[in-house]
Amino acid sequence: MSGCGGGHGHDHSGHGSCGDGHEHTPPELGVAYSLYTRIDVDNVECLNEAVEGSGKTVFKPWEDRLSREKFVESDADEELLFNIPFTDNIKLKGIIVIGGENGHHPSKMRLFKNRAHMTFDDVNMTADQEFELHPDPSGTLEYTTKVVTFSSVTHLSLHFPSNFGEETTKIYYIGFRGEYTKAHRHGVTICSYESTPQMSDHKDKVLDKVGKSVM
Repeated sequence: MSGCGGGHGHDHSGHGSCGDGHEHTPPELGVAYSLYTRIDVDNVECLNEAVEGSGKTVFKPWEDRLSREKFVESDADEELLFNIPFTDNIKLKGIIVIGGENGHHPSKMRLFKNRAHMTFDDVNMTADQEFELHPDPSGTLEYTTKVVTFSSVTHLSLHFPSNFGEETTKIYYIGFRGEYTKAHRHGVTICSYESTPQMSDHKDKVLDKVGKSVM
């Protein structure tokens, strides 16, 4: 499958945005790639990370994308699996991945929508979208997602199954472009509890009576 979901080719000069064929200036991308602020970072999971908690560090501001201070590296083999919950409903339009040098850069990325707490036992299922990645140390290649598929995302899993030949995979930055709408999941949860108080009250009373009769 082409690295660009929309079927456009990569700019072989290494510049420009993969997907729409146009070059974006960093300020424009900096604004567009602000969805990291909608990630529930405390609950991000990264499976097969060599250093615990390092997977969370790759979701950072656009202006820090070229920093090499924080990164995640795989442990047992080249695979990495991210489980990324969002605080709001996301319409995901594009992804940029800055991987490690030489063969440490991931060569493939698989996306799964709204499937929380995936494990490596789950990655054999059909992905919602897949991309063949290209080494991109400067963060200039964008992988365009299918907006219809990723129009209402509350959780995103990213599976990186392979790299370009090294034993481990390294990733410095993963950026998301798109839009968000405020989620009201807490309100819905409260309403669902309030819709069944009589039943729970009734159960409590029954238990009380049983308890008293036993005594």
